Amino acid sequence: MIDATYQPAERRPLTSRNANAARRLAAWLISRNVSANAVSLSSIGCAGLGALCLVQSRTATPIGSRVVLLLAALFVQLRLLANLLDGMIAVGSKKASPVGELYNEVPDRVADILILVAAGSSAGTPTLGYLAALVAVITAYLRALGNSVGVRGLFAGPMAKPQRMATITGACLYCACAPADWPGAVVSNGPSALDVALALIVAGGALTSLRRLRVIATELRGTP
Repeated sequence: MIDATYQPAERRPLTSRNANAARRLAAWLISRNVSANAVSLSSIGCAGLGALCLVQSRTATPIGSRVVLLLAALFVQLRLLANLLDGMIAVGSKKASPVGELYNEVPDRVADILILVAAGSSAGTPTLGYLAALVAVITAYLRALGNSVGVRGLFAGPMAKPQRMATITGACLYCACAPADWPGAVVSNGPSALDVALALIVAGGALTSLRRLRVIATELRGTP
């Protein structure tokens, strides 16, 4: 079973970590000697498959687009599942790697970029996808910067990683399931739901960055 007495330096607060299904899956992987680093790397594979589905949705038939967008939503969630399990495995196995932080952070950034850039390609607005990816990297950088100067727990949103991926997943599901004549659907005219999702990620990510900067500055000044 997972021993919660061992804790890494910092973990994102997630209620899903306490779910029985997540605990059982993590324990099963531990029993088969699957390393936390391997699970971290698998998140890149999930993100890559999700990105491929998003790109393919641009040129597929309307029905094909719906299918690959459903798959994209699935792979985005599998990426998050891998992000959840890697820490649980490190905690449960008590085999945290000396380079575990690298495996925890670098695949996350690669996965963010793959998914958000591909979402821009799917929507036909690649610039928006690149902007969303840039903002995602900046918010993560500010959290790492805060850690380096002793300011921990910078997981606040409104567009931290879980919120970004939830927004993309929701947009994929909407595009895949909404009737063709609904705004933002697969074959409708005008901005797609993915355009809206990326715009929200850019705006929300900018606000998240400002909030994190303010917290860092306040902590460094030692003022309330």
